[in-house]
Parts: sequence; C-alpha cells; structure tokens
Amino acid sequence: MKEKTNITRKPSWLKIKLPTGEGYTRVNRIVKQHGLHTICSSGMCPNIGECWGNGTATFMILGDVCTRSCRFCATTTGKPLPPDPEEPQHLAMSVKLMGLKHCVVTSVTRDDLPDGGAKHWHDTIIEIRRQNPDTKIEVLIPDFNGNTDLLDIVLMANPDIVAHNLETVRRLTPTVRSRASYEKSLKIIAHIAKKGYLSKSGIMLGLGEKESEVEQLMDDLIAIGCKSITIGQYLQPRTENLAVAEYVDPVQFEHYRKMAVAKGFAFVESGPLVRSSYHAEEVAKRAGNTMQ
Repeated sequence: MKEKTNITRKPSWLKIKLPTGEGYTRVNRIVKQHGLHTICSSGMCPNIGECWGNGTATFMILGDVCTRSCRFCATTTGKPLPPDPEEPQHLAMSVKLMGLKHCVVTSVTRDDLPDGGAKHWHDTIIEIRRQNPDTKIEVLIPDFNGNTDLLDIVLMANPDIVAHNLETVRRLTPTVRSRASYEKSLKIIAHIAKKGYLSKSGIMLGLGEKESEVEQLMDDLIAIGCKSITIGQYLQPRTENLAVAEYVDPVQFEHYRKMAVAKGFAFVESGPLVRSSYHAEEVAKRAGNTMQ
C-alpha cells in the first residue's frame, strides 16, 4: 500500500504559500517586540503562514540554542545563555496581547542546567495561567534525561495537555535523535499519562521507517496510556540534516490515521504537513473529555 515518490524534488502536496497577511504581520511583530522565540521560525515549520495568520504560535522558551544535535532538527546547537528570568512574564503578556485561547509552549533541551530547565518551565506555565486564566496551556516538553522528578516540577504547574514526541520508530531513534532514547521517551510519556494528564506524542515519516514499525510504535503508545498522536512528513531543514528517505503519499497518511483510530487513540492528526502543535486548539476541542 505504501507508495514511494521521487525524493529529488518535493511532490505537489507539500507546496505551501509564503507567510503573508495582517494576522501573520501582527504575530510576528509581537514576537519580535517581546524578544520571544518560536519553534515556528527556528524549526522552519511549513505551517507558519497559516498558524500565525490565524493568530496562533508555538512559543519556545529557554532560549534558541539547544544542547543537543538531533539530526532532523533545524534549531541551533551550542552553549546556551542562562535562562531569562523575565521570559515567563514576557511570554504571558504576549499570549494576552494575541488573545490566545490555546497556547502551546515548547523548549530547547537544556542538559547544561541542573534541573534541565524544569523550574523555568514551571514558572512560565504559572505566569501564563495568572495573566490568562481562560487560556488552555499545552506543553511540548523535552525528556529531562528520563528524570521523572524533574518532570513532576513541570506537572505541578498543571498544564492542560502534555506532549513529548517520540519523533521516529525504535530502530531509527539512535540515528535521528541525539542522546535521547526510545525507551526513555516512553518512560516520560507513561509518567505523564499515569499522573492523569492528557498525553500526546508525535512522529515524522519519511526517514526510512517500515509500516510494521509505525504500527508497533502506535501499540507502544497505546500500552502506556497515550491518547493523542500526530503524524507528519519529515522535511530536511538544512543540507547538514538527515536527507529525506521518502516522501510519503497522502493516501498512506490516511491509512495510518485509520490504523491509529482503530487502535484506540482519542485524537489522530495525520498528513504531510502535520506537526505536533498543528491545529492544537482544534485538537483540544475535538478530543474533549474522551482524552481523559
């Protein structure tokens, strides 16, 4: 059923419009005025025009320099600056200015910090909630090196949805991700679900995975209580990143969506341009209590 495409050029279904419009300009201005970082721009997300045009953005805290060098990621690797103590206030104010009803926050990985940035995460969520009591808060967290005590510091701030991405199948994890492990990520997701939070994970296709491996990944997530999954196409951000092994046909994405639904996921978003925070507000609305 899997249809391979010519990887020398992107297929028609991956063509996107350049970001323009009043909504995009407004969000871009707020982000720059408050010195914020977004994964939308640093991660070269193909949906930046659509999402920013609709007044939504995924904020990235703890700077824009990561201590890891995952081969799929466009974020800069190096020695980060110390966390900005004013970042929680700036971010919360920006959420208020944008009038967001659903806020998504992620971060670079900070292996240089004793707590991996957990306290900064906690303070950011608390401040967003203080300034925006009616806004749903979704967090996309790093693995904290598998330390669930650090994860609990984040969870004590009581975010509404907690996501951690597996990114790829078990076999490809050592090639694709830096320092992370498949089992360590499963441990983090399992802890999130066990604590009663709405758990979510995301993967990329087109890295050389087999259908049987994707199905096993789904089974692994279901077994630990993960209720939501996003499935998108890997796009090589820079020449030094991993090359695309395959552009997966939209028909195959639909096949995976049906497979995930049949396995019991409460919410599935599957398509070439899907990213972990794509249509995040709609995910929360459509999933509702069925994800609990």
